[in-house]
Amino acid sequence: MNTYYFNDEIFKNTNTYQNFINDNPKIGYLKIRASAANSALPIPNVKIIISKIIDNSNVIFYEGYTDSSGMIEKISLPAPTLDLNNMIKPSNTIYDITATYDEKEEYFNARMYEGVCVIQDIIIVPSMKVGDFNGS
Repeated sequence: MNTYYFNDEIFKNTNTYQNFINDNPKIGYLKIRASAANSALPIPNVKIIISKIIDNSNVIFYEGYTDSSGMIEKISLPAPTLDLNNMIKPSNTIYDITATYDEKEEYFNARMYEGVCVIQDIIIVPSMKVGDFNGS
C-alpha cells in the first residue's frame, strides 16, 4: 500500500485525489483534546496523525503534536456537501486518528461534516514505572 500526504503535488495529480475531492468538496473541522485525570491534566506532545485509506492508498491529512494545553485547534479536513433536507441522514467522511504518547498508540475514528467542528477527546492513562514513587 502506498502512503501519500494529501497536499503532495504527486498525489494531487491522481484520479484518487480528484474523485475524493469531488465527493468531499467542503471543509469540516477537527479539534483534538488530550488529557488525563478526568480532563484535569492536559497532555502536551501527543503525536497525532489523521489519515484515511482511499483506493488502497494510505493518505495522511495531518501530522502534528498537541500544544501545552493538550490541544490541536481546528484541523481542516475535506467533507461532503451538507444536504439541508432534514429527512435525509447527513453525509460524512470518516477519518482515522492515531494518537501516540509514551510509546503507546491509540486509534480513533472521526466523522466529519461540512462546517461542523468535531471534538475528539483522547484520554491518556499514565504508565506506572518502577521508581516513580518515593524515590525508589
